[in-house]
Amino acid sequence: MKMVKLTINGLPVEVPEGVNILNAARQVQVKIPSLCYHPDLPPWAACGICVVKVKGLNKLVRACAAPAAEGQEIITHDSELFAIRRTIIELILSTHPDDCLQCPRNQNCELQRLAAEFGIREAPYGKRLRDLPEDDTTGSLVLNPEKCILCGRCAAVCQDMQGVWALEFIGRGENTRIAPAADVTLNESPCIKCGQCSAHCPVGAIYEHSHAREVYAALQNPAKHCVVQIAPAVRVALGEDFGYPPGTLLTGKIYAALRRLGFDAVFDTNFGADLTIMEEGTEFVERFVHGKGELPLITSCCPSWTDYMEKFAPDFIHNFSTAKSPHAMVGALTKTYYAEKMGLDPKDIFMVSIMPCTAKKFEIQRSAEMSSSGQQDIDISLTTRELCRMIKSAGIDFRNLPEDERVDSLLGEYSGAGTIFGVTGGVMEAALRTAHWALTKERLPSMELKEIRGLDGVKEATLQVAGKEVRVAVAHCMGNIETVLDRVRAARAAGKETPYHFIEVMACRGGCVGGGGQPYGATDKIRRQRAAGIYRDDEKSAQRCSHENPMIQKLYADYLGAPLSKKSHQLLHTHYQQRKVYKR
Repeated sequence: MKMVKLTINGLPVEVPEGVNILNAARQVQVKIPSLCYHPDLPPWAACGICVVKVKGLNKLVRACAAPAAEGQEIITHDSELFAIRRTIIELILSTHPDDCLQCPRNQNCELQRLAAEFGIREAPYGKRLRDLPEDDTTGSLVLNPEKCILCGRCAAVCQDMQGVWALEFIGRGENTRIAPAADVTLNESPCIKCGQCSAHCPVGAIYEHSHAREVYAALQNPAKHCVVQIAPAVRVALGEDFGYPPGTLLTGKIYAALRRLGFDAVFDTNFGADLTIMEEGTEFVERFVHGKGELPLITSCCPSWTDYMEKFAPDFIHNFSTAKSPHAMVGALTKTYYAEKMGLDPKDIFMVSIMPCTAKKFEIQRSAEMSSSGQQDIDISLTTRELCRMIKSAGIDFRNLPEDERVDSLLGEYSGAGTIFGVTGGVMEAALRTAHWALTKERLPSMELKEIRGLDGVKEATLQVAGKEVRVAVAHCMGNIETVLDRVRAARAAGKETPYHFIEVMACRGGCVGGGGQPYGATDKIRRQRAAGIYRDDEKSAQRCSHENPMIQKLYADYLGAPLSKKSHQLLHTHYQQRKVYKR
């Protein structure tokens, strides 16, 4: 790797060729302010706040888009640059609403932070607000174009990372705004509700549709038996809003907080992950060994991928596992199995899921099969961010809660395989642990399948199981997923054997640890830290395979009978259909 040497504010620095000036400066602990830049995305150079001086050039350079070069002498901060940056921020504020107290990003807004850092207390330019209406048509996300600062992050995520193209710039000049392509509503657009636009937005222009009020109302209703479940990725991210380092495993504290909020029972989505593996793993064995269904089998736990597949890849519907996602399974069983055990009327149960995901808000109503209990199986899905706010508003001293609080065991105990669902490659790893056992009655030689871990966009592996070669692929972000699907399509067109037998798909970078409903500010460093916490949870588990979970065994013995049984299909499986990319 070729290295380049330069000086930044008189400090020598050496960085790999191609690194931009903004990141080069961080090597010598110099922070250049920026707003439109995000490390996940190609530089857009829209805002101009990151301008710096380069000796020998008679113009300012935008540090986010300019590569560091050999021999450069760079000045990042002086009185002139301060004045320029302050003016840019003041101009942005002149077209931005001042309702910070009501904004979902209050105290966590990049524009608000910059205004404070530059000491902006007055408004030298008159306000020019456009009175644009909010779009809350999806039930998952709210787009408030009036708050948009035209940084372009959301469009870049939607187009470059996800390949969906639901958002783009509409209009010209001062009439430019962010909106769905074709200027339709979000619900009419190709939007897959992944929430990566909201996760990358620096202000409050796109955010999750909050359903906390409905949860508060249920908790205060004595006629309701309130039940909650938490997803794998929540336990390694929620602590960030309470001052913990990313990846800190806080499962017991979260259980304790939920009970103090007033929930009558606390379950864990990891149990549903173990159950998903029993159903999906058995489905894979049926297809791979007995030829009952098309290969490759594609996992089904991500609702954004489900939405994408039905719109953009309907030719793979028959490859898609019919197993519901883990939280959907726990929801269905809460209002059937648990209700019977506790002598409760399902109508009186209010089921809440805490998810790292905004698309789960869509999933709980995506089809009639999400009401397999006779009621809507999950009443409300909240993001990690929503739960953080609820804990704070309830006056709960999270940091001093007990760490050893236990889950309610009936639908809560989980294996290490269940918890790794929260990271890219985890569903595949968990499935292969159980599929290997199903075919050989032996454990995998190693529980850690390192070849399908990490943040590479596409990961491939080949395993020998019972004398058979199993070829798998793992992809996250929709652009990478299309790459994998195209390889399968090419093999089909050529009349060749499928290149993969089993494919795992997750919409968000890093998997659920990088979900659109997680605490703001995720970078690859933070995603890796969260993933490390997930793997620590797996490593310390007494059982590391889904089929070893004694409560899963009890569920099948007492209620379901066997994986893929008639009752399992009724409660734990779903179906798919081709949908229009645009609804009008």
